Amino acid sequence: MVLNLHSNLPEDFASEPRVHLGDPGSTATWALSEPTLLMDSDSAEQYEYEVLIYDRSRGRRLVAAVELVSPRNKDCPENRRAFVTRCAALLQQGVCVSLVDLVTTRRFNLYAELLELIERSDPAMTGEPPTIYAATCRARKIGRAPKLEAWAYPLVVGQPLPTLPLWIAEDMAVPLELEASYEDTCRVLRIA
Repeated sequence: MVLNLHSNLPEDFASEPRVHLGDPGSTATWALSEPTLLMDSDSAEQYEYEVLIYDRSRGRRLVAAVELVSPRNKDCPENRRAFVTRCAALLQQGVCVSLVDLVTTRRFNLYAELLELIERSDPAMTGEPPTIYAATCRARKIGRAPKLEAWAYPLVVGQPLPTLPLWIAEDMAVPLELEASYEDTCRVLRIA
């Protein structure tokens, strides 16, 4: 899905899409020796579909990340743990994190797992958490107390996607217009 962020960002902010589909290998210009150890690893290669937003006026500081959940992110406990741990680390660094999960083939809610990791829950996700959803989270201090704010929406196939707040500064959010982004992607890909 193409995210229409550029037109909504103030001048000092830049968005950068990033896609990582596993290890592409590397080209060496010198002869490598054999490794001293070769063994099976249980760390699965993560697929990443994300858009990172930087504040250029603050030394290109990462201020927000839009994480598009892939089927691989949800396919086994290790991949789910790696995904939510990465999101929790971003929140801990003061980065706003938006999760968009349109994967209907895996019945897990990574937003709920993220909240479980940080020992929280969201009343909007009571009972059985929906398998498709969109959520924005940000950590901030209110007075001296650290708080987590979240805007979460269960999604329904055939219904319009929500607009999420994307916090790019303590007091500034821009709209993350998911429905318009979806429509633009369908238009570009010529999907009816």
